[in-house]
Amino acid sequence: MLLYCVRHGESSYNAEGRIQGQANIPLSPLGRLQSQAAGRALAGLPIEAIYSSPLARAAETAAAIAEVLKLPVTTVDDLKEIHAGIFQGLKWADIEALHPDLAQGWLHQEPDFVIPGGESRRALMERGRAALSAIRETGPRQVVVVSHGGLLSAAFKALLEIPAERNPFSLYNCSINVLAWERQVKLMALNRIDHLREVNGDRPLSSGDL
Repeated sequence: MLLYCVRHGESSYNAEGRIQGQANIPLSPLGRLQSQAAGRALAGLPIEAIYSSPLARAAETAAAIAEVLKLPVTTVDDLKEIHAGIFQGLKWADIEALHPDLAQGWLHQEPDFVIPGGESRRALMERGRAALSAIRETGPRQVVVVSHGGLLSAAFKALLEIPAERNPFSLYNCSINVLAWERQVKLMALNRIDHLREVNGDRPLSSGDL
């Protein structure tokens, strides 16, 4: 199976520098253009199905891709972003001012650190692995998966057996990342963004999780 894993387009919170987590935030105008560009980049491939997180920024991205590919979208709850608990809706400077100890806990990247009201990176890895494994079991040979930077990075780590203490991936908005999954899992492409050059112009790309 080939999984074309797409991080959602820029959201309004991405544009404002706010933590999203599982807040239901829509795409920004740029994010909508990025999503359309991702659809054009995937056009012509023998893709059989599209799966998406139900959160608005991912669902809107998936809908733009689906319009090009002429396929329905199946939502998968486990494709949601990490729950960022009390961080959600805040800017990082606010978190450092209001919750300095918690900010340091997150920055130390301990896999079992839990933002109050949220979940840990290790739990996200297991949820991401389960979500992609369930999609693989559905049978299509090539699928699009639209999700979030944190969830996809965590799922890649789990499937590639990268230790939970390491965080080597940071995905750009609307990047296309390709997993080949037969007997083994291989990461065939990471952070493909050629399709975004026309719409992004000189704007810096947003990457990361949360």
